[in-house]
Amino acid sequence: MGVAGPAGPGPEPEPGPVPVMDRDEVDRALARLGAEHEAVETSLLALQDHAGRRLLEGAQLTGVTADRWAAADRAITRLWAYFDAYTAALAHARELRARRRWSSREDLVALSELLRGRSVTVSAGPPATGAPESLTGPARLTEEFTLPELVERMNELYASSLDVVVAADAVWSALPARIDLLAAELHRTRGLAASVGVRPGEHPAGDDLERITRELTELRAQVISDPLAFWRPQEGSSAPGGGRPDTERYDREARALEDVRREIDAVLTVRQDAELRLGRLRDVLSRADRTLAEARTARGEVLAKIAATEVPAVSGPPTVLHEQLAAAAEYRRHGQWHRLSPLLEALEQKAEDELLRARESLTAVTAPLAVRAELRGRLDAYKAKVARHGAAEDPLLIERYDAARRMLWSAPCDLRVAEEAVLRYQHAAAEVLSGRATGAVPQQHTPDDGGGER
Repeated sequence: MGVAGPAGPGPEPEPGPVPVMDRDEVDRALARLGAEHEAVETSLLALQDHAGRRLLEGAQLTGVTADRWAAADRAITRLWAYFDAYTAALAHARELRARRRWSSREDLVALSELLRGRSVTVSAGPPATGAPESLTGPARLTEEFTLPELVERMNELYASSLDVVVAADAVWSALPARIDLLAAELHRTRGLAASVGVRPGEHPAGDDLERITRELTELRAQVISDPLAFWRPQEGSSAPGGGRPDTERYDREARALEDVRREIDAVLTVRQDAELRLGRLRDVLSRADRTLAEARTARGEVLAKIAATEVPAVSGPPTVLHEQLAAAAEYRRHGQWHRLSPLLEALEQKAEDELLRARESLTAVTAPLAVRAELRGRLDAYKAKVARHGAAEDPLLIERYDAARRMLWSAPCDLRVAEEAVLRYQHAAAEVLSGRATGAVPQQHTPDDGGGER
């Protein structure tokens, strides 16, 4: 309210006669008190018309708000009682001053007592703060104030009452509307969730929606009945209404709803591209099956053509994955998107792993055939080299070449023995070519093709 006198209430006046004021001092005091009276009246009328106060008067309050509003309501009643006493004292002083243009000494003595002494007596009534009436003795029936003291007392009661009104109004202005908007979004999300089969008891997101619904309903009821429980005063601020609404519970549920919306969006995405993803899964598993079939065929060939070799076993087709793929197709057929979404994600990774495993199996099984092919290629490469240098008719080379070729083109082929035969042919070819280069054919040079001894 801010209507205390320029010097504040000051120390309590000493008992005894009040110094007599002259006419100018009286007129200045009356003018100041009149301005204060107008300011007090304006503040009280504004408090009386405040939307927050009207809401508090009509609400079914509980908890902290019920207790604080009861005390504030008593304080407002006391405020009006003090204001009425202040108005009466000021009116009496004005009337006394208006009797004569030049006030007599008796009038000045009376005016000085009214304006500076404890001239205002107010019925004490119950304590405005809600505290016990007395802790040390009988309750006082009346209170006596000087006019500046009365203004200061009204300032205190006004500030405490306004703090309750402004805080409650701020919470009611901020939270219920936001809760209602979030509840509307929640309603739309529930409808969308139901359309894709996300229901309580069947999907975690459905359970979350039920919990958020209960929490928002409870939160709104508590905000309406006990707004001050959601008010956080600003530290270090003494101004009425200094603080902010506490939105922690609301923010937590808003984040939870956003998480559910993302989950439902993922389910919707599955509904839109389910057939494409199922087709890709069928293709990957089909390639894995063909690769495994090829590995099984290759294993039989290896066992028939390669001797003394450990050939790894080849597993059968991924029956479990095919069953899960059939279940996924069934979920799509019946629109159970919430079940299809996690199953597809798991299947896509498992199918890629299965294809990789099948390829590794084929590589492991056909490794002996690859070794045989490499030996055959090396043998033919050295034969061609020998022929280029005119040593194809060398008896030793013919003998060793035929021995190595019989081993590599016979079944079953012993790779260890065949490799030794190829190495013997390589050594013989190197010796023959070296001798021709240094003696019989002096102008020829053997290219270094990396086919020497191993």
